[in-house]
Amino acid sequence: MKLKSLSLIAGAIALTLSATSFAVKAQALSHSPLLVAQAQKEGQWQGKKGPWAELGLSDAQKTQIQQIQRNTRSQMENVLTQEQKDKLKAAFEARRAQRQANQGQPRQPGQRAGRRGGKGFAELNLTEAQKTQMRQIRESSKQQIEAVLTPEQRTKLQQLRQNGKQRRQQRQQPNS
Repeated sequence: MKLKSLSLIAGAIALTLSATSFAVKAQALSHSPLLVAQAQKEGQWQGKKGPWAELGLSDAQKTQIQQIQRNTRSQMENVLTQEQKDKLKAAFEARRAQRQANQGQPRQPGQRAGRRGGKGFAELNLTEAQKTQMRQIRESSKQQIEAVLTPEQRTKLQQLRQNGKQRRQQRQQPNS
């Protein structure tokens, strides 16, 4: 159970970190909301795989969700000690370097794209209080994002999450 909750926390931070990098890139263009929204429209959400692409989000929804994700990342970073932040940053940079080194190379059989294993995150040695805070932040973020969605989009997201759970369960079951 501990490993599962650590994996969930690692996944939440990883998602937040990867999503925030898009927002930071948009912010680097300008602090003007109009230009940020235009940058998002011109490619950050287009061609993106995963559940977000299938929801048919409006530009306003994309902007709101990105803001929620930025806030979530900031809150999660505030929970970490400086040493933990340094370790996380080092793991993130190592993964980026590995991804760049592997760019253009075919994947090995059984290797999946975008998976990081969470080993770097496990080395942060989070306290129980930190884990609890992270869970609360993640749950709050989830609720805020769902509040931005229409009822149809929430239903679709629930279906996508359920399908993902079923796929993960199937992968975890040994082949008999």
